[in-house]
Amino acid sequence: MASHRNVLLYKLWVCFITILYFTETLSQTDNYIVHMDLSVMPKSFSGQHHWYLSTLASVSDVADSSTARASEATLTASSKLLYSYTHVVNGFSASLTPSELEALKTSPGYISSIKDLPVKHDTTHSPKYLGLTPQSPAWKASNYGDGIIIGLVDTGAWPESESYNDHGMPEIPKTWKGECESGTQFNSLMCNKKLIGARFFNKGLIAKYPNITISMNSTRDTEGHGTHTSTTAAGNFVEGASYFGYAKGTASGVAPRAHVAMYKALWDEGSYTTDLIAAIDQAISDGVDVLSMSLGLDGLPLNEDPIALATFAAIEKNIFVSTSAGNEGPFRETLHNGIPWVLTVAAGTLDRGFDAVLTLGNGISITGSSFYLGSSSFSDVPIVFMDDCHTMRELIKIGPKIVVCEGAFDSNDLSDQVENVSSANVTAGVFITNFTDTEEFIGNGFPVVIVSLKDGKTIIDYIKNSNSPQASAEFRKTDLGIEPAPRLTSYSSRGPSTSCPLVMKPDIMAPGSLILAAWPQNIAVDSNNSQPMFSNFNILSGTSMACPHAAGVAALLRKAHPDWSPAAMRSAMITTADTMDNTMEPIKDIGFGNRINPATPLDMGAGQVNPNKALDPGLIYDVNSTDYVRLLCATNFTEKQIQVITRSSSIDCSNPSSDLNYPSFIAYFNDKKSPSNLTIVREFHRTVTNVGEGTCIYTASVTPMSGLKINVMPDKLEFKTKYEKLSYKLTIEGPALLDETVTFGSLNWADAGGKHVVRSPIAATSLSPELSSKN
Repeated sequence: MASHRNVLLYKLWVCFITILYFTETLSQTDNYIVHMDLSVMPKSFSGQHHWYLSTLASVSDVADSSTARASEATLTASSKLLYSYTHVVNGFSASLTPSELEALKTSPGYISSIKDLPVKHDTTHSPKYLGLTPQSPAWKASNYGDGIIIGLVDTGAWPESESYNDHGMPEIPKTWKGECESGTQFNSLMCNKKLIGARFFNKGLIAKYPNITISMNSTRDTEGHGTHTSTTAAGNFVEGASYFGYAKGTASGVAPRAHVAMYKALWDEGSYTTDLIAAIDQAISDGVDVLSMSLGLDGLPLNEDPIALATFAAIEKNIFVSTSAGNEGPFRETLHNGIPWVLTVAAGTLDRGFDAVLTLGNGISITGSSFYLGSSSFSDVPIVFMDDCHTMRELIKIGPKIVVCEGAFDSNDLSDQVENVSSANVTAGVFITNFTDTEEFIGNGFPVVIVSLKDGKTIIDYIKNSNSPQASAEFRKTDLGIEPAPRLTSYSSRGPSTSCPLVMKPDIMAPGSLILAAWPQNIAVDSNNSQPMFSNFNILSGTSMACPHAAGVAALLRKAHPDWSPAAMRSAMITTADTMDNTMEPIKDIGFGNRINPATPLDMGAGQVNPNKALDPGLIYDVNSTDYVRLLCATNFTEKQIQVITRSSSIDCSNPSSDLNYPSFIAYFNDKKSPSNLTIVREFHRTVTNVGEGTCIYTASVTPMSGLKINVMPDKLEFKTKYEKLSYKLTIEGPALLDETVTFGSLNWADAGGKHVVRSPIAATSLSPELSSKN
């Protein structure tokens, strides 16, 4: 009996010690996402899951060579393993002690680990920002773009990405004629009902460099750009997406039920227009509905621009084409793809920011902009104020402290200070500035936090009044609903178009700043302490990111209105765009430092695209191929040059017109040789089609434009039936040479019931864009 009692007491003691051990261990653990190199996995393992378990068992704090301890380590590993990932990352998540994490870093196949963080769970985020939710009209009416095919000419696709999963996807349309071509590390089985086509084009590249070796001779993406843009347009829903804890939520493209066809014509080794044209040609043959091209060529006339030539053929086949404006802003006359028959897309910001929280030793917390991917936090670090941080010999004396800098009031000054502090071997840098265009500075391998002047004063006061000032920092915070938003980005290229100045470009603005979308799993997104970092998602900026947003909207419109022409769809986007930000002020341009002015139509086009409003525009401005030919005739292209564009041997230039039926207006008052008191009149003729109610009356109003008189005749349009067409004339009277570089306003047609307001931007300018040579 005593022996039985002793055994029972012993077992209770072992149980107590075990519970105590795990309690102490758990109190020191943290969760990590661990990236592993699958190529290192021994063949003896039946799958990744078992390899991950074995790896965790080998680094467990209870690991031992004895059979009993090894068995215990295996059980511990099972309890520590949170998720074994198949698609989201090559790796797993686990709860690890500091010693286990350090041991894991020396394990075969280990690449990197990222600490898990509590981040606000929300959509990621541009579809919702554009008003796209399961209850929104655009997603409901189009069934998320169901069955529409978006073709992209880009760097390829990474087919294993979860954003290409075909859960919930419709069957491939019977009209589809495309293929999934096999190649290096790519076979036809990698396509599905989401990624339905994959082709690659490099004959021009190989002909240019006959001895070249193509590293990945297939549609597989080795750069990441094509994967990112295609899933921005049409990526399927992926829960739990994030970028190292930033922008955490459910990722999706604008048209998540649309199909994707990838045409790889951009290569690491180089890219040529012969391959580009071949890709577009094949896309037309295959039967895509929408083309998205985040690329362009500068300084070419329409007849020498391969994109202009190929896209003219596309719109003749009723294919909508979305293109990027370019990243050469904020200067005027820098955009490419100023082509009358395509949509030209500028880039705007989201209402989402990435932050860090700086907690001072007195308990005050301050939030600043930061996009640091290194350690998620640090605590109780000495903090010093160094004024303008321009003196390197002083900075390098500081050592492991947080350095606070003040006085950066423009991008050059801020850039110099960030570079200096980053090179000074300090812990972090806090930069006090009222400069608002800070995106390029926060994405740094060094921890940078940018704060306002008001918050900066709080930090400085604390440092000056503390005997031993310290601060802690937490990174990887995501903030939604920031104001004001959207804003036009500084890098977005501006009009007027030099290839066709008579048509106002860009057309529209779409989200392009800090956009999260899918990314190849084996391409590093960044580095930390010289170690590469990998992620299934990446956050990028550029008009390359704005373009596929608009392509996704076009897919929704094509599904909801299959009878609309590409020009009608473009018109619907332009005339329903938002011109006000989320503070109900005009959208601002952040392109010139702190001189924050309203963005003009030559900068952002008509405004921010609004998919739900575009679904029901009321009136549309339609254009056909004949109208484009009349425009080409009016711009003094020769018949031969026009034939190059239209591929038609019979060109009728008997009725040329420089006045294309476009949903925007650009008027030039730039005659520097005329008398100062000379007044001239610019005249525009437009025809609108009623796509709303059968019987309706629209009344015109015009926003005042300084120094100009604007008149609309008639100022009332009475439609009796749906699809009826009515015409009007708009005149702009002003001085031969305008005082302002750009003056802008809008023409608004409002129906009697207030349901529709059809808005066309108007820009008057003294600029004199030089038409690209047509030799």
